Amino acid sequence: MTLLTATGGPAAPAPADLIKDATDRSFPADVLEASRKVPVIVDFWATWCGPCKQLGPLLEKQVKAAKGAVRLVKVDVDRNQAIAAQLQVQSIPAVYAFFQGRPVDAFTGALPESQIKQFIDRLIRLGGAAGRADDPVEDALAQARQAMTEGKPGLAANIFGQIIRADPENAAAHAGLVRCHLAQGDLRKAKQMSDRVPAQLADDKEIVAARGALALAEEGRSAGSVGDLKKRLGRDPADLQVRFDLALAYNTAGQREAAVDELLEIVQRDREWEDQKARKQLVKFFEAYGHTDKVTVSARRRLSSILFS
Repeated sequence: MTLLTATGGPAAPAPADLIKDATDRSFPADVLEASRKVPVIVDFWATWCGPCKQLGPLLEKQVKAAKGAVRLVKVDVDRNQAIAAQLQVQSIPAVYAFFQGRPVDAFTGALPESQIKQFIDRLIRLGGAAGRADDPVEDALAQARQAMTEGKPGLAANIFGQIIRADPENAAAHAGLVRCHLAQGDLRKAKQMSDRVPAQLADDKEIVAARGALALAEEGRSAGSVGDLKKRLGRDPADLQVRFDLALAYNTAGQREAAVDELLEIVQRDREWEDQKARKQLVKFFEAYGHTDKVTVSARRRLSSILFS
């Protein structure tokens, strides 16, 4: 039975419900169903993991400070291997955020408390926006992202720019503007937009990811053109350095699937090549694309299949 406040709305969950341990069996109810009401953070950890011991208390502190706007579920990967495998958790600590029954954000490693707070603040805004159809900033962000999805970076850039004029510290809009110029192939303008991001937003996850994408684009520009590299690879398919350069060039050209295909091919041929250079580059791509991006999810699955076959 749902408890109601004096005003008729749902009551804030009791403190015991804010933080709980979950198992493979309870995960659907504790996370997927619970996330229909508020965002749920899942902390994958283990007793032997030092960084997990640093991260856990910070997560709990910030979740308690949110006073019911988000919940925290802790999963011991040693005792619950099925769900960890299903979500392709490859290293811990790993933190996933779920809302409306699906993953919406993630990070790995022990972050400083300031970044954890930013992570949770984004989830709180996301959860609040779901019940505020009249939030003009959230509506505008949704329109800009839709424009990007439809291949209209110019339109998206205009919307992101309007958001920044109304809310100069909107990290999502600043990051989106950088990505718009990258999508248009204008690295100079993307760099200018990156440099204009307010210093206090530097650690925001979306800003970090956008700047990572910019760095990859600049790296790819120096690798050469897609056409020339394809010709060189055609003459010698075993030249892994040319294949690696082609992956960078593909990424700069916005052909992300082709980029990860080339890196996965290198891992398939020689996973130890240049101190696992291809696998490490894939990780950079994943961070720039976002952990829940469809290209990232598919590539991670394929990488796991190669590494553990």
